[in-house]
Amino acid sequence: MLYKFLIVLATLIWGSSFVIVKDTTDAVSPAWILVVRFGLAALILALVYLKKRELYLRKDYIALGALFGFLLFMGYYLQTIGITDTTPGKNAFLTGTYCVMVPFFAWGISKRRPHAFNIVAAFMCVVGIGLVSLGSGFSMSFGDLLTLCCAVFYGLHICFVSKFSQDRDIYVLTMWQFFFVTVFSLCSGAIFEQPPHWETLSWETWASLLYLGIACTALALLFQNIGQQKLPPSTASLLLSLESPFGVAFSVAFGAEVLTGRMVCGFVLIFAAILVSELAPGLLAKRKQE
Repeated sequence: MLYKFLIVLATLIWGSSFVIVKDTTDAVSPAWILVVRFGLAALILALVYLKKRELYLRKDYIALGALFGFLLFMGYYLQTIGITDTTPGKNAFLTGTYCVMVPFFAWGISKRRPHAFNIVAAFMCVVGIGLVSLGSGFSMSFGDLLTLCCAVFYGLHICFVSKFSQDRDIYVLTMWQFFFVTVFSLCSGAIFEQPPHWETLSWETWASLLYLGIACTALALLFQNIGQQKLPPSTASLLLSLESPFGVAFSVAFGAEVLTGRMVCGFVLIFAAILVSELAPGLLAKRKQE
């Protein structure tokens, strides 16, 4: 239960970030946002877990950190670019489609055949996310396409972390992951983007960057990795998809969006999907035993 709670807490934190990221991209380009986010997060974890420094230079941790970091970088970079050409609601919805992909990725990567209930729940969840996040019309822009591609990398990240983090120190792995996201972002920013004029950024922009780095990255992604290490990929991906409805809930709470009947239906459907995924297989097994 603790590991599920940590993942839900991570999605709650991320849900607050969609509007912040959208506003921050007006002042700082996507790659440089990631440089600050993940550079700060890597530094925090390296200092907090300094007592584990004997693991820092182990080759397996560095190699896995590079793999996890690349997948995470591609997911965040495509998502951050995508949000500049779409709405936060569409960005949240399309990102959440990884919950449909993960059971199939896990089947191929870890040979964990998904239960039929996991697949049904995943599709229920996507429909629920769509009801919560999308407006009256849906058209595919270039930003939407990039966001859909980001969901593929997020799904692969979930499966690889679940498979290869077993019996390893998740804190050190997460630190290396953050470090490599920073490196990839720095290279991308130096090649494809103009660096921002740091000295001219407003205090609101700096506050947003700090929040994204400390809360949305250092804490939330650490919670995610701890949870993923102990949970099946299908369960983790379904819980992680709560990020989208939480994003809309924050928008409603702060008056940026009006709660509608369709949103309520979406929340109910997502909750039902989680119940189907979590409870139905156990109930079916218990009935067979009887």
